[in-house]
Amino acid sequence: MSVPTTSGRPVVTRIAPSPTGSMHIGTARTALFNWLYARHTGGKFLLRIEDTDRERSTEGAVQVIFEGLKWLGLEADEPAVFQFARADRHREVVEALLARGEAYRDYMTSEELEAERERARAEGRVVRSPWRDAAAADAPDRPFAVRLKSPLSGETLIADQVKGEVRFQNSQLDDLILLRSDGNPTYNLAVVVDDYDMGVTHVIRGDDHLNNAARQTLIYQAMDWATPVWAHLPLIHGPDGAKLSKRHGAQAVGEFADMGYLPEAMRNYLAKLGWGHGDDEIFSDEQAISWFDIKDVVGAPARLDWAKLNHLNNHYIRQTDAPRLTQLVAGIHKSRDWKLRDGDLPLLERTIPLVRDGAKTLLELADSTVFVLKARPLELPEKAQAMLTEETRGRLSRLRDRIAANEAWEVPGLEAEIRAFAESEGVGIGKFGPALRAVLSGGSPAPDLAGALVSLGKHESLARLDDVLSPAP
Repeated sequence: MSVPTTSGRPVVTRIAPSPTGSMHIGTARTALFNWLYARHTGGKFLLRIEDTDRERSTEGAVQVIFEGLKWLGLEADEPAVFQFARADRHREVVEALLARGEAYRDYMTSEELEAERERARAEGRVVRSPWRDAAAADAPDRPFAVRLKSPLSGETLIADQVKGEVRFQNSQLDDLILLRSDGNPTYNLAVVVDDYDMGVTHVIRGDDHLNNAARQTLIYQAMDWATPVWAHLPLIHGPDGAKLSKRHGAQAVGEFADMGYLPEAMRNYLAKLGWGHGDDEIFSDEQAISWFDIKDVVGAPARLDWAKLNHLNNHYIRQTDAPRLTQLVAGIHKSRDWKLRDGDLPLLERTIPLVRDGAKTLLELADSTVFVLKARPLELPEKAQAMLTEETRGRLSRLRDRIAANEAWEVPGLEAEIRAFAESEGVGIGKFGPALRAVLSGGSPAPDLAGALVSLGKHESLARLDDVLSPAP
């Protein structure tokens, strides 16, 4: 299926989250696809905050949306639009629909509406108000809702870029409420008016909104407005194929950030949830923008795969420069109440390239750098102390003197020195290596022996050995 444009206008996409809680990973994937398609076509990507639920919408949740999009690198091209502030404009369109005869005032009381619902259920039809074709002169003096006068026959066609053609029988679509009896606009009306006024040409959203597309299409038609191109994305499921829930682990963007995933890894991974380019697993933003087309999104639900996400994140950690990783890791240490001293940042920057290859997340990377931040004298765990037999102490003392003469203090040279020492002692490295690692790291995770020595630097490495090997006072 080709991707149409709307009246030849440049593509405009949008993300329209409700600020009623955390920013779900599904919303993030929807934002990414909207952003990619806008960039692919040279169009615009916009943000609307759908804050009409005044009881649940909070300023904190709005900030969560802004921060989540910023962290993901998906900031909108224009300032955000707030839906609640546009209520007067929504009511203005309702008045236009009434004037065009495309809407009517419904004076049913709550009791009458409930009775009509029961009749409709019994007769297997949708709710129809008796006020649909009533004369204006018969209107009572009481509150009313405003409903769209939906067509009673025919069908509404949704030419969806993901789902294909989806047909809705108009006889099964009730007369949508546009304005509640308290004067507040409804969701479907507000969405249509806002999308039209924002110039949105492509509505790319979750497929839980597919039924809304039929109702919203009728509003567009009633106003003689161009209908946008629809694309409804499948939901994200857990690894077991069930709808994503708390039992599957993280669901919110902020949780993935807190767990130590890089935003570029998340963009790459989310793009793969329902879309792909051949066998390419790892690709840059530029490649994704060049390749992405909404019609290539798969219609079946995508499954969250932690192993693939961890693999991608490890790739991007290995590709990220040490100064940036240093700042990220330092932030994690500070969040854990680790008081960084002067000189710790250079230590981290020197250590990170030696330990990052095995890190699946930034948290793991931070864990593997703790050993260089420890203050002397280190407190050795019982297992490490048990390794320090008289024979092992003597061997470490001889090794200490040997490596102290090494001026370069680089990994290749120290590796060679440790191997040569083991040969001179007539033992394998396993006879003293674990004890040396424990003395250098205090029992914390650390790289190989030469890597640990280089990370700590010559002065600190020898000092940690001296602390253990010096005779007790």
